[in-house]
Amino acid sequence: MTKLAANLTMLFNEVPFLDRFELASKAGFSGVEYLFPYDYSVDDIGERLDKYNLKQVLFDFPVGDFQGGERGIAIQPERQQEFQDGVGQAIEFAEALNCKRLTVLAGIANEKTSSTSDEMEQLLIENLRYAADAVSGHEITVLLEALNTLDTPNFFVSTTQQSRSIIKSADRENIKLQYDVYHMQIMEGDLARTIETNLDLIAHFQIADNPGRHEPGTGEINYTFLLPQIDKIGYKGWVGCEYIPANETIEGLSWANEFIKSND
Repeated sequence: MTKLAANLTMLFNEVPFLDRFELASKAGFSGVEYLFPYDYSVDDIGERLDKYNLKQVLFDFPVGDFQGGERGIAIQPERQQEFQDGVGQAIEFAEALNCKRLTVLAGIANEKTSSTSDEMEQLLIENLRYAADAVSGHEITVLLEALNTLDTPNFFVSTTQQSRSIIKSADRENIKLQYDVYHMQIMEGDLARTIETNLDLIAHFQIADNPGRHEPGTGEINYTFLLPQIDKIGYKGWVGCEYIPANETIEGLSWANEFIKSND
């Protein structure tokens, strides 16, 4: 049974962030995710989760200056302490919000990065181990996400196989794979087979259609097949709706009605 979580960074942008929890609940969602909670009071977020009976599913570790274009700092040696400080901050929020999934974005390898690819990979592995060890007493899983390199040029982790190799090298039971269908359709396609092959490591899905990153059903990805297929092969976790509404959020939610109703 597909369990949909509303991504409040993307959805319900018609209202301020803290008001999106109510709209998600009224739309029928029982879980929420977003990129970052750090600009808000954990008490304010927790109050809304409780009031609207929502499960906090996932958010990301701090990634540096997101508005300035940064997409992670885990491959930058001069910022390792900043990464570690961010792990501590994320744990504080996750504990307070009862969130059991935290995502690492590796970062962009650009002309400012002096390290070799091998050095960046080893640092990423080291940082993943640090995060995994830090959360081990909190029953939290660390997720590694690959992004497509059209939307995010030179993003360091961009395929499922690369993610798998890094996770295996990190060698921690609580490091898993966050599989974003939109990103992986762009980078590699062959979605159903890739998902089934890597299901042992996948602990969270995110979805959007391509092109445009809009609602499922607006592009080339056959979600009518893919979502039931993910259920069929045994996935029991959450599926985050991380897409850009083509118009108003509620107007575009018709595709999700059958899944939301199944969670009642």
